[in-house]
Amino acid sequence: MSSTFFKTFVHQNMDLIRHICRVYARNEEELKDFIQEVTIQLWRSHKKFENRSKVSTWVYRVTLNVCLAMSKKNKRSVESVSLDNVQVSEEIDEVEKEQIELLYDAVRTLKEADRAIVLLYLENKSYKEIAEILGMTVTNVGVKVNRLKTQLKNIIDGRS
Repeated sequence: MSSTFFKTFVHQNMDLIRHICRVYARNEEELKDFIQEVTIQLWRSHKKFENRSKVSTWVYRVTLNVCLAMSKKNKRSVESVSLDNVQVSEEIDEVEKEQIELLYDAVRTLKEADRAIVLLYLENKSYKEIAEILGMTVTNVGVKVNRLKTQLKNIIDGRS
């Protein structure tokens, strides 16, 4: 494997890859497997990358597709997806930590495709970027984001 490939597609995007994989992996071992599979898939398909989008957008799409495929392959239920590995800054107070955990608990209850939309939204991706990554229209993304916000709010309010 070339060092250019690793610099362009893997090293520069490793935080992004790790973050997405963490949302779908149940434990540290599975996280490593997901990251390894993403790297393999990036390697297999990097020559097909046509620069029609940003490299990070393409890596996001490949990573999400790999995570979704591996999740289905492992026949895991929505409840078994772990967000426990998401690191929360030590600088935030306990109330904020509790609110973040409530959000992650609510996200765990969503369908896999909806989790992907929420993940991208929480990463501050634009509707256009989300649409490109997930192969949807911008309008559809907007509608889904608004519905998912309402759904998450209802889930969280129901637990409080």
